Amino acid sequence: MRTIKLGTSSLEVPVVAVGCMRINSLDKAGAEKFVRTAIEEGANFFDHADIYGGGECEEIFADAVGMNDDIREKMILQSKCGIRKGMFDFSKEHILDSVDGILKRLRTDYLDVLLLHRPDTLVEPEEVAEAFSILEESGKVRHFGVSNQNPMQIQLLQKYVKQPIVANQLQLSITNANMISQGFNVNMENESAINRDGSVLDFCRLNDITIQPWSPFQYGFFEGVFLDNDKFPELNERINEVAAAYGASNTTIAIAWLLRHPANMQPVTGTMNINRLRDCIRASEVRLTREEWYSIYRAAGNILP
Repeated sequence: MRTIKLGTSSLEVPVVAVGCMRINSLDKAGAEKFVRTAIEEGANFFDHADIYGGGECEEIFADAVGMNDDIREKMILQSKCGIRKGMFDFSKEHILDSVDGILKRLRTDYLDVLLLHRPDTLVEPEEVAEAFSILEESGKVRHFGVSNQNPMQIQLLQKYVKQPIVANQLQLSITNANMISQGFNVNMENESAINRDGSVLDFCRLNDITIQPWSPFQYGFFEGVFLDNDKFPELNERINEVAAAYGASNTTIAIAWLLRHPANMQPVTGTMNINRLRDCIRASEVRLTREEWYSIYRAAGNILP
């Protein structure tokens, strides 16, 4: 598995992260086989959140790997906190309590990466700074990041937080590519020209923040996958043509499309199917040509000015 540096850190991570939001859909044997296969394939970066299954997903994961000091050193664990029922909460108290709960459920002494899960408009960045420093100094968290935050929100945090923001987890796929499309349509009077995220793609590249695309196969907001979907005939036809040229699956090509971008992204998978996971991992070996990348982009209905 090809690796990249996560943000400005020295942490080497696989270019494909394994999302664990749905691991509670597997039985114990299935979860054990899934996690073991991921590690054997070099996909040892696992993405969690305290809200996934109400914490159950982290517990299932720890059981599946038979968590101990030896196995812990073979993997990179990331989790997220900040979402509560009916609200977001980036208070110092909630962050610290959440991390303690995450560590207990994962049966580990530390997280490699902690992300703040979506923005909290009531955030007091001084409190976040205190929480991050306590977590770093205690050894409970080694690196910090955010999810779904725009450049100004990140800059507000960085004014107070001394630790670098190493990652920003954002929704991005071939069919949900506004952060790319608005860059093509500068100074244009069309839908794609609307800047909905403050040029977060360019901001993250300028500040060496790794973008972690979530839902890389989804269209809309969890409306379904675009692969093999009758709603996207032209896109699937083109992806399948490219897949045939590489002797790969359409899943591989959809991830390879994200990896081809020079921002050095780290897509987060969501599948619990071992064969599909292997297809995602294989994308690290495929480098699409410029012509292939643009043809897939246009086949999704994205328009070049």
